[in-house]
Amino acid sequence: MNQSEMLDSIKWNDLGLVPAIAQDIDTKEVLMLAWMNRESLLRTLETGDVTYYSRSRKCLWTKGETSGNRQRLVSLYLDCDGDTVLLKVKQAGSACHTGNRTCFFNEINI
Repeated sequence: MNQSEMLDSIKWNDLGLVPAIAQDIDTKEVLMLAWMNRESLLRTLETGDVTYYSRSRKCLWTKGETSGNRQRLVSLYLDCDGDTVLLKVKQAGSACHTGNRTCFFNEINI
């Protein structure tokens, strides 16, 4: 599937966004979940630096542009429904704004 077909096949939500899961290519850890719009996904594909859309600030942000904890895109997948993106990335430093390697560090005992 080429880029244009991929972008057209995504089921964007009512705000033109799709959830994006970042996974470390080496460790297989799920690092974070953020949101992407068409522009952020195109920029990610063009530059290789993962760029997301901030719902609170209503603007694009490139992961690590201020912290240095960049994500470099290795591969990209759509789920079976076309409504979620999986980004396999090379993570430099921590992924979470708290300084943790992953945003999923709060284990719930069941």
